[in-house]
Amino acid sequence: MEISRRNFLKIGAVAGGAALVTGHGTAGAEEKKTRGGGYGCLVDISLCDGCRKCEFACNQANTLPPPDRSFEDMKVLDEYRRPTEAAFTVVNRHQTGNVERPVYVKTQCMHCNDPACVSACIVGALTKEKNGAVVYDKDKCLGCRYCMVACPFQIPAYEYRDPLAPRVRKCTFCFDRISKEGGAPACAKMCPMEAIEFGPREEVIAMARDRISNGGTPYRRHRPYVNRIYGEREVGGTAWMYISPVPFEKAGFLALPEEAPPRLTEAIQHAIFKGFVPPLAVYSLLGVVMHLFREREKAKG
Repeated sequence: MEISRRNFLKIGAVAGGAALVTGHGTAGAEEKKTRGGGYGCLVDISLCDGCRKCEFACNQANTLPPPDRSFEDMKVLDEYRRPTEAAFTVVNRHQTGNVERPVYVKTQCMHCNDPACVSACIVGALTKEKNGAVVYDKDKCLGCRYCMVACPFQIPAYEYRDPLAPRVRKCTFCFDRISKEGGAPACAKMCPMEAIEFGPREEVIAMARDRISNGGTPYRRHRPYVNRIYGEREVGGTAWMYISPVPFEKAGFLALPEEAPPRLTEAIQHAIFKGFVPPLAVYSLLGVVMHLFREREKAKG
């Protein structure tokens, strides 16, 4: 049966009402989220030399399998890479064409202030903690992988090779280190170039603005930075932020809106699963939601 926009909105209204009645609506979810507080990391792209020490530190801290190629092998930088279930952070080299040397960009879960993955998870396997980390509970996960579809940065990876107990895998922000030990993420502590700064998010933002204004740290002056902090406002803000001497689009960053991902799906999902609606109906509804959101974004553009 074809679902018209009018019929979909009726269904959405019913689902939203059910969510409010059952206590799983948007309002309840909003109370659980941290808006811009907690810790943050600043990556100064002008300081990174692509040494991959952050990759090594992440591998050790999370007890990940050894890589196919050594962390000392710089030839891996010849190919563009993405984080995987076995590598929570990777460094990529970008040839911008108008600077003395290429720029290197570390990529990992951004730990959004208002995470789309948390909103999409129907069982609460992903949560946003007060310290800024988005953490994952494998014991709650159903393996639906909605989080992978929802993430605007395309970060969560799935252990397809594990048929018995596959998990969703991503950077943990070294949650245990910063919450129990009072330390920084392993990658930030390891970086020999001090390209990664860690601290309360608001202080990290102030540091970034100071560097942009003054052209670097008191000890290292660099060519002018782009007057922008990537991650300060994108999709509602993120815990990982970047400053750069080149336009961000030339360094591989996605162009994303400041608005956090829509929360309509959250109310519908929770209401539907509370009422045990068949999965086929769930997929149909979510498909329509995604279509309407894309049409709205196109209209804005």
